[in-house]
Amino acid sequence: MAMNVGSSSGDEDEIVSTINTTPLVDVMLVLLIIFLITIPVVTTSIPVQLPKERNEVRETKPENIVLSVDTRDRIYWNDLYIPTTAALIDRLKKVSVLTPQPEVQIRGDGGAKYEAVGRIIYACQRAGISKVGFITEPPPRSNG
Repeated sequence: MAMNVGSSSGDEDEIVSTINTTPLVDVMLVLLIIFLITIPVVTTSIPVQLPKERNEVRETKPENIVLSVDTRDRIYWNDLYIPTTAALIDRLKKVSVLTPQPEVQIRGDGGAKYEAVGRIIYACQRAGISKVGFITEPPPRSNG
C-alpha cells in the first residue's frame, strides 16, 4: 500500500491519503481462478452410482410372530392377549428353538408407551430370539 503525502515544497495545505487497491484485486482474481479450476476436479474425481429410491413390499410369512401393543399397553400375540411378560417369555422360548427361527414383528400403537415395546424386546432377548422387526406405516408421499 502506498500513501501520497504531498510534495516536498512548502505548499502543504492538503494531504492526499489514497489506498492502491490494484494488488488486492489481483490477488482476489488469482484465487478465484484457482478455485474455479480445482472445484470440478474435486467433486467429480470418483465416479459413484448413487442408489435410487424404491419401495419394497415385504410379505408377512405365516411363520412370523406378530406382537401388537395397543394404546392401553396390552400385548397381543396375533389376536391372543398375553397378560404378563413371563407368559410372553415362555411362549417365545417355545418358538425360539424352531429351525429356521421365526422373526418377531412388533406393531406398536402410536399412543402406546415405549415401556410396553421395551418389555417385548426384553422378552425376545431373554427367549433367544435373534430377529426382531418393527412394523410401521410409511409417511404419505407427496407428488410435487
